[in-house]
Amino acid sequence: MERQEQGHWLGGVSEGYAEVGDVRLHYVEAGTGPLIILLHGFPEFWYGWRRQIAPLAAAGFRVVAPDMRGYNLSSRPGRVEAYDGEKLADDVRGLVHALGAQSASLVGHDWGGTVAWTTAMNHPEVVDRLVVLNAAHPRKLSQGLHHPGQLRKSWYFFFFALPELPETVVHANDWHFFRHFLRDADPAYTPEEMAHYLEAWSQPGAATGMINYYRSSVRTSPKRAEAALRPIQAPTLVIWGEGDQYLGPELAEPERDDVPNLDRVERLPGASHWVHHDEAERVTQLIIDFFGEPVPAAA
Repeated sequence: MERQEQGHWLGGVSEGYAEVGDVRLHYVEAGTGPLIILLHGFPEFWYGWRRQIAPLAAAGFRVVAPDMRGYNLSSRPGRVEAYDGEKLADDVRGLVHALGAQSASLVGHDWGGTVAWTTAMNHPEVVDRLVVLNAAHPRKLSQGLHHPGQLRKSWYFFFFALPELPETVVHANDWHFFRHFLRDADPAYTPEEMAHYLEAWSQPGAATGMINYYRSSVRTSPKRAEAALRPIQAPTLVIWGEGDQYLGPELAEPERDDVPNLDRVERLPGASHWVHHDEAERVTQLIIDFFGEPVPAAA
């Protein structure tokens, strides 16, 4: 595992790489204490957590925000099969262990939330607590995609499943297609922030890696997806921006049988899909409160 200081984007963080299975994951890290891993969604990268990293570290946590496989500076496999949900969950388990920990609390948004759900199902021993932001439990999302209203919201799932064409479209007009997904954020992303996103999207193979999450998802048979579901034992908090243009508010509440230790669903009426950006202070405080005060290390 390699570490170095990275001060040009976000002060007070170090940058590292972890060899995890067949991929190399890039991450940033700040603070000491109980481990929190922040899992970003589409089309972000570790930088999507820029408003949470320093406050969580200041609250007494060791905070690690990786680039998911396919994104930014992490390995970017070209094959669709490399983005199977089980592999993505294995990445999280491997990262926890590569960081020298046995377990961690997970926070996931969007695709990162989906991976957090899957990690908690597949590897419960590495998940202490779970916070999911605007990412439906897999059963709820599957149910939602049977309804015309949610299908209209999720049209891009099926567009991204096409071969080659999506890569051509997303590169056009200075990444307009990807930038369009972020348009609902309030406050709007600044030109400086957007420049960091464009740099991450422009990494060789990153666009295909990002899109392959959707290709893999669409290719997974409903029968296989159903068979993979199992109850999540970790205490869980769901945070949901009610202004989400991509996921209906009815998808926020998981089935109690699937998440028996659900604490609650915290709905933020004024927030978009980008709830951790729109309501950064509120979201950060909810995470701190749910994970509890860190226990000081013994002298």
